[in-house]
Amino acid sequence: MTALATAQDALARTARRIGRPIAVFAKDAAQGLLEVCHNSLALVGLAVVGICLFLAGRADLRHQLEERALGWLQSRQEARVDADPNLMVALAEPGAIQRATAADVKELTRQQAAVANWLSRRYRVAVEPVGRLVKEAWDVGQRTQLDPTLILAIMAIESGFNPFAQSPVGAQGLMQVMTRVHDDKYETFGGSHAAFDPVTNLRVGVQVLRECISRAGSLEGGLKYYVGAANMVDDGGYAGKVLAEQAHLRQVVAGRSVSPLAPLVVSVPVASPGTPPAPAAEATEAKHAPSDDGRQVALLR
Repeated sequence: MTALATAQDALARTARRIGRPIAVFAKDAAQGLLEVCHNSLALVGLAVVGICLFLAGRADLRHQLEERALGWLQSRQEARVDADPNLMVALAEPGAIQRATAADVKELTRQQAAVANWLSRRYRVAVEPVGRLVKEAWDVGQRTQLDPTLILAIMAIESGFNPFAQSPVGAQGLMQVMTRVHDDKYETFGGSHAAFDPVTNLRVGVQVLRECISRAGSLEGGLKYYVGAANMVDDGGYAGKVLAEQAHLRQVVAGRSVSPLAPLVVSVPVASPGTPPAPAAEATEAKHAPSDDGRQVALLR
């Protein structure tokens, strides 16, 4: 037993002698690795700060990097969709609601809600987007001193509340604004493509309408300018149709019951003796006839 104990004790001392250097080496190696990692992270941080400062003064490089990053992300997403087409259905976009031109009718005033519901039935369009346009017409009309029912009547006659309508001569959107003529008015909205944004088209159309009324000196004359018939004998009944539709809308605002199928009763002015009526083809072209300053003042189809 004594010899066995002595051997075990000797073996333990030998293990301690061998293990001590190993432990010291392992400790030193760990500390060295920690120092290297710490210094490497510090260098990486300094490099990142330097790159950020450099890019802050180079907008062109920053823009290029953003475009490349976006392109890479889009290509990755397209690759995923190509591999599994069902992903396209599952892709969520919570911010899409911000692009929708719509309003809860419950948030409108009683008069606005009545007009929105009537226009929705008359022109067979959803009440929510019409409600948003009705509210906008009220807001813009108050700022510009124009009757909102007049603004809505022009939209109704011009496009039937189709925000993507386009005439053969280039009048576009709800109020059929001649985009190429009034492109300067769209600059503050981001460009001429904003003509197909319903709210933007409404606002630009009201600007043009006010200019036409101011130039003509009267509402009827302004509508004649608006439709581009300022130099013609008549406007082909355009002003009469707008005013007839406005009369319906005013009745709705007043709380009266108006059928959505109510016809437009247009009073046709009697021409003075010796004044020949304008030919049909000429009257159609007059809707965008140039004004006497060489530009088309108005917008519609």
